[in-house]
Amino acid sequence: MILSDRDIRKALKEGRIKVTPSDGLESRIGPDGIDLRLGHTFLVFERNKQPYIDSRHAETAKGATRQIEVKVGEQFIIHPQEMVLATTIERITICDELLGRLEGRSSLGRLGVIVHSTASLFHPGWDGTATMELGNLGVMPVALYPRMRICAFTFEMMSSPVERPYGSGKNKYQGQDGPQPSSIWEELDEEMAEEELHRGVQQGLTFDKDGGS
Repeated sequence: MILSDRDIRKALKEGRIKVTPSDGLESRIGPDGIDLRLGHTFLVFERNKQPYIDSRHAETAKGATRQIEVKVGEQFIIHPQEMVLATTIERITICDELLGRLEGRSSLGRLGVIVHSTASLFHPGWDGTATMELGNLGVMPVALYPRMRICAFTFEMMSSPVERPYGSGKNKYQGQDGPQPSSIWEELDEEMAEEELHRGVQQGLTFDKDGGS
């Protein structure tokens, strides 16, 4: 069930949803979500520094992105077929019985600008700013401005409060306060360690079966 504007205001009042800073928040609450604003920090990919990024080797991503700070009133130009990482100004905190979704805005979509590739889901317990994968699918460069409305956040009620809210264990992006690059290498390192452990166990079993001590 998606929360209506009435339920969003109630959740904000009760602290089940927190949005900071909250200046102008009331005017950005729509019938089924909250519009969030574009931050000042961007991570752009520098394609000339390595031939590719290997999802299993973090060292191939060193220097893959460069941070750019854009002042209020200045433009950030996103070119056709370009993807950059950006962030919202607002920090969102979600309780353990709500799910958040980041949605694009029609006005920007009609210019060819999308706000995420696949990362639209924000789990119960989320706390932090939202990193967006801004992309330009159009044929012309588009100028974006810090503090403009860039995306919408909607909220859905879970069937029950979750047992393990996001942030209760090891979570890669909890608490982020700016655009964060991928941390896929962390989970791949864990999987590789598990594979090595499993291989060692299997080799041990084979050794015992063949007459080892």
